[in-house]
Parts: sequence; structure tokens; C-alpha cells
Amino acid sequence: MEKQALLNTYINNVTMPEAILAIEQMIQGDKKSYIVAVNVDVVIKIEKDSYLKQIVDNADMVLVDGKPLVWISKIYGKPLKEKISGSDLVPLLCEVAAQKNYTIFIVGGKEGIAKQAKQNLEAKFPEVHIVGIYAPPFGFENDEKELDKINRMISNAHPELLIVCFGCPKQEKWIYENISKYDAKVSICAGATVDFLAGNVKRAPKWMSEHGLEWFYRFLQEPKRMFKRYFVDDVKIIGLVKKYR
Repeated sequence: MEKQALLNTYINNVTMPEAILAIEQMIQGDKKSYIVAVNVDVVIKIEKDSYLKQIVDNADMVLVDGKPLVWISKIYGKPLKEKISGSDLVPLLCEVAAQKNYTIFIVGGKEGIAKQAKQNLEAKFPEVHIVGIYAPPFGFENDEKELDKINRMISNAHPELLIVCFGCPKQEKWIYENISKYDAKVSICAGATVDFLAGNVKRAPKWMSEHGLEWFYRFLQEPKRMFKRYFVDDVKIIGLVKKYR
């Protein structure tokens, strides 16, 4: 798929239906693929992490998850068709998977969260086939035995769709370093999606999301955890808009 430049990275300018169609084509293809989504926070991280930039640049599909980046694309004269967040994409993919018998594995989240997400998805889509879930312990990325265990679990289930919810940049780096070691067709970086699917974190109302206020809704839910991200780190995007214009 063709990509276009946006700030310090390259993205696929697609609608949600186009993204889902492309993912289905990846499932039918003859190679493993991985998908990432970038928002203001990820763009800021890319600017100072060349390894993360390499991972994002090499992704088979890069989606834009954030209204601010949509607005910036308009400033640059190359408007994006749509904001596509993992928390919107994954449920739609699960619906398609239920219809077409694609298998799904969910990895990430705290203990019990992935299990609840699985139960909720199965209640909503009775035909969905979730072949595995796993919540790795803290620090798993530095434990070779744990990494081998995860790769074996996934390979034994050999899902078409692997939903990875570790947060950025952990999920991107884990996929990049392990995709050749596990048997899954399409790996998707999905961040906090598992929490939304489980219902322990609420999504912002649709009107807030459509007007670029989802970040504010999340800040109100977790002010201590989100303050630095939104009010210290993410304001650096202003400098990047000037730099890459």
C-alpha cells in the first residue's frame, strides 16, 4: 500500500472500510504483516527514538489514530480521509472475523482483562473464534523464557489476527523483534483496546471523539497518569509541525 509523508513518519491514507479490506488481503497473502497506529504521542516518541521510527516506517500499514494529526494533514495540504483508532478498528475486525471464520489471539492487559474482553466479544459476536488470550507478567520483554512461552502459545494457536495491547513503544518493539518467532498472519498494535473491550475503561462519547476531545475524556478518567503525556510531552507537537512543514 502506498504511504504519504506526515511529520516525521509515513502513513496510509485510508478509510475504515479500506483498512479492513487491506487487512483481509494481508490474511490471504503469503507473508506475515504488522500494523501500527500513530497519534501525537507516538509521533513525539518517534522524534527521539530512531529504532521506533524504523519499526513504524517498516510497518505494512500505518494508521492515524488522532484528530490532531488529521488537522495537521489539512494544514499541510494533504488531508487524511479518516481517523482510525485501534479501539474502533478491532471490534469491526472481530465482527468480520466472526463472519469469515478468522481466528483471533489477544495478548496484553492486566490479569483478567483479556479474559473479560474475550467474554464480551463472544457475547456480542457468538460466532467469533478467539483461540487464545494471555496477560504477560511485568517485565516479560526482558525475560527470554517468558518471550519463548508467549511465542509458543501464539504459534500453537496460529491465529490469523494477533491483537497486541502493551502500549507504545513496547508493543511495536515486541512485534518487530518476535514476528518471525511466532505463527500469526497479521499482528495489530492496539494499545488500550483490550481495556475498552473488557469494559473497565470507558470510551469517550462519540461527539467528543469526532471533535478531537477523546484525550480530554481520558485525562478526566486518569488525571495523574495522563497529565505528563498530554500537558508536557504532547505539546511538543507544535514544534514538529513547524519543523516538518
